[in-house]
Amino acid sequence: MGPPTVTIGSYPDYRTAQRVVDYLADNRFPVEHTAIVGTDLTLVETVLGRLSTGRAGLLGAGTGAWFGLFIGLLFGIFTAGNWLAVVLTGLVIGAIWGAVFGAVAHAMTGGRRDFTSASSLRANQYAVVVDQQHAEQARQLLGRLHLQAPQRQPD
Repeated sequence: MGPPTVTIGSYPDYRTAQRVVDYLADNRFPVEHTAIVGTDLTLVETVLGRLSTGRAGLLGAGTGAWFGLFIGLLFGIFTAGNWLAVVLTGLVIGAIWGAVFGAVAHAMTGGRRDFTSASSLRANQYAVVVDQQHAEQARQLLGRLHLQAPQRQPD
């Protein structure tokens, strides 16, 4: 466990908390003794679109192609002959197997998850904390920083 910390400010958005730490850094404050702590976390899953077996196969083909390219490059390094053919063969085989596995994996879900999504964590409040021994110096510097009230974006 680290040294005791003190909250020197609490902000409604990450950008403002980041601006505070940047201001401290610009004024030669030892920011290695600083942290931004998000509180009251919420998991947000944003639905990106519908997922069909065909689309799952395409996504799998893309992933498989990258993996096949990597394997092809590894084998290509040690090939005395046409290394480009080895790399392209790895890419094609990877794409085919990725498509097969992606389509089969999606079909096996039985329609229980027919969408793609991206998850993110959001905090309702961001606290800037510093090690207790540096708190007074940070407060003095922040006394010179004039923050405008941020415009709250509707959810």
